[in-house]
Amino acid sequence: MTESTLHDPAGPDAGATGESRGHVLDILRSASGTVGVREIAEQTGLHANTVRFHLDTLVGEGLAERSNEALGRPGRPRAVYCATATRTPADRRSYQLLAHMLTGLAAESLEHPAQAAATTGEAWGRYLADTPSPAQHVTAEESVIRLSRVLEDAGFAPGPVDGGTAPVIPLRHCPFLELAEGHRDIVCSLHLGIMRGALKEVRAPLRVDRLEPFVAPSLCVAHLARTDGPEDDAD
Repeated sequence: MTESTLHDPAGPDAGATGESRGHVLDILRSASGTVGVREIAEQTGLHANTVRFHLDTLVGEGLAERSNEALGRPGRPRAVYCATATRTPADRRSYQLLAHMLTGLAAESLEHPAQAAATTGEAWGRYLADTPSPAQHVTAEESVIRLSRVLEDAGFAPGPVDGGTAPVIPLRHCPFLELAEGHRDIVCSLHLGIMRGALKEVRAPLRVDRLEPFVAPSLCVAHLARTDGPEDDAD
């Protein structure tokens, strides 16, 4: 039996593989620069072949990077390693928790939280909508298309519009459902404001008359109405 077999991580000491690999990774992360196999072997007491095995695995998992050391002299450069930059996975960023905290703060601190939410939503609705040129006349039909585009981009999954003089837009998904369950007045007012702001920004001959939240478990309905402005070209 050869020495490399005795120290093979797949051999009798395989149960300690995870711990040994973690030790190798700790060395890479604490190093001020790149580290070679020999240095790691000396610090861990592991065989060089075992260190290479762990390093190859870490590189494959994206936890380490391999490069060739520039020696400035003839000969084959040795491979050196360093830990990759640590990043917090996206699914561990608690944006939802932050949203709950801020919504609760608004509910407790503002005198009229629903009104403030509607005003904020309107400002954002104007920002999210594509502003038509000053010379462009936007019809009711085009207004609904532009509003639906804003809602689609925001995650509301708007369905087919029931047209006519008072269009109805079904919203098949609430991107803030968990928040709406606890603070419906604030969240739904925010949604209403977004739609009203978007229609104002495109100079639509329509306005959002009302928003019916949760007419079904996964459905809200926005009711639009004519403004007092000029009639559009579609009629």
